[in-house]
Amino acid sequence: MGTEIQDEVNTRKGGLRTMPFIILNESFERIASYGSQTNLIIYLMTYYSMSAATGTSIIGLWGALSGGLAIVGAIIADCYWGRYNAVAYGTIFTFIGMVILWLTSMIPQLTTFACSHFQHVCNGPTAFQLAVLSTSFAFTSIGAGFVRPCSIMFGADQLEQKGNPENEKIIERYFNWYYASNGVATMIAVTTIIYIQDRYGWQIGFGVPVLLMVLSISTFLIGSPLYIKVKTDTNNLLVGLSQACVAAFRKRKTRLSLTGCDDYYHSPYETEVLTPSKDFRCLNRACMIEDRERDLNPDGSASNPWNLCSVERVESLKALIRIIPMWSTGLMVFVDMNVFAFAVLQTKTMDRHILPHFEVPAASFSVFLIIALTMWIIFYDRLLVPLLSKYTGSPRGLSPVTRMRIGLTVSCMSMALSAITESIRRKRAITEGHEDDPNALVNMSAMWFVPQYALLGIATATHGVGQIEFFYTLLPKSMASIASAIDTVGNAASSLIGSFLVSSEDWLTSTGGKTSWLSSNINKGHLDYHFWLLTFLSLLNLLYFHFICRFYETGNDALPHVADEEECDYRLLHES
Repeated sequence: MGTEIQDEVNTRKGGLRTMPFIILNESFERIASYGSQTNLIIYLMTYYSMSAATGTSIIGLWGALSGGLAIVGAIIADCYWGRYNAVAYGTIFTFIGMVILWLTSMIPQLTTFACSHFQHVCNGPTAFQLAVLSTSFAFTSIGAGFVRPCSIMFGADQLEQKGNPENEKIIERYFNWYYASNGVATMIAVTTIIYIQDRYGWQIGFGVPVLLMVLSISTFLIGSPLYIKVKTDTNNLLVGLSQACVAAFRKRKTRLSLTGCDDYYHSPYETEVLTPSKDFRCLNRACMIEDRERDLNPDGSASNPWNLCSVERVESLKALIRIIPMWSTGLMVFVDMNVFAFAVLQTKTMDRHILPHFEVPAASFSVFLIIALTMWIIFYDRLLVPLLSKYTGSPRGLSPVTRMRIGLTVSCMSMALSAITESIRRKRAITEGHEDDPNALVNMSAMWFVPQYALLGIATATHGVGQIEFFYTLLPKSMASIASAIDTVGNAASSLIGSFLVSSEDWLTSTGGKTSWLSSNINKGHLDYHFWLLTFLSLLNLLYFHFICRFYETGNDALPHVADEEECDYRLLHES
């Protein structure tokens, strides 16, 4: 995120006393949001007469909107509102969205569920009903766009004490507690909230998240007198990167200089003078000084930052461009995770009892992914890293690139196992005579799905942590917060790709009156073919990953070489 100007230090504000308010605010919001989304495919199919493919596509678009707005929320928070206002307004927006979604379950006229009692064929939702549903999704997406990128950094603002030698440990401890609370909140969402929806219906199932959002807002606002609220700064990094792009485009016909640093603009606030790197030379035009009297103010600053940017800003833009190929290799992992909507339909037709009198809700099986993810991180950090460091000589155990490679490989295995399991389930359903009844229970335990969830959890943890660490290695320190934002954008892009894939697959496989692979009647459809397609795409992505690695200079296990900052000699990807 962008640099912010700190208010006058007030010893009566901030500190650990503010953490319960901030962490509880985010936890309540996450429980409410995830609890409403996880089981949503069943709600859309039942109350809006949507097919499985259409409902999955809509959920994917909703996720893409929420992820994409996180970048917008971060910019608005840094440049205009400040993080306190962003979190407060974002929580209120989410609350409004939850209320609207709750009302759709309370008012029969807002859904198509009532028509099934009086009509043999329902024409589907009306434009007004879809508009109300879309409004709910829009408000919750806007809310997530403000809360998710700003809440964690707002908490860090409360603990920032530059003169305290223990500050770094305090911040690190805060991050651990923050992510731990998010993990617990997600587990509660996919277990308790889903159980309430299955046991007591949607009116109570959506009403509980509304109550949680009331607690979220109240908790955050009660702590308001204790918060440190920093002032905003228009010198936002993302805005600066946009200025570099615009300046390079405006001066695209300018001839590049072959002389030294005197022809390039350097920010007066930078302590080191950098030489523009040789790759992506077209961007060097953005920092070229054409006319000193016109381009520079008397104090040496740029008169128009949209026409002249510093070398440092241009190099930051180049660093961001360099990581895009590696970032793109991680999109398929999130696409694979979009199978949850179909997995709910699968487990709903199977024996979900783990005790004679206790049945696990179908949508709660994703908790096994979270458990596997958490356990793997602990196992790797506490046991594998000390063991591997003795053999690799690296204190991190395995390099980030190796971990990304392992994560992509395990993701392929998860999809292949999903295809095999679904093929067995479908054959058994047909053998038992349930081909025309998608709601009939198959004599097969839903625990068959636990291994594929566990593999996907391990893949997500291994690849995700490795990729973020890779970004931190390559990006300048001033862009460290961009790594988290890039991860959010990856979620959004993957949701769009997943929605497009599902819609295209449903259309192509249903042409000529044939039954779609993604039919709402999964016993007639072929979800196993869908999983095999994802397996094939994941394998192609793995090959693409190996191809991309060849464009990076290899030092230790394909890690990019970051040259001395004074030379600024980034030579990882070369302009063609």
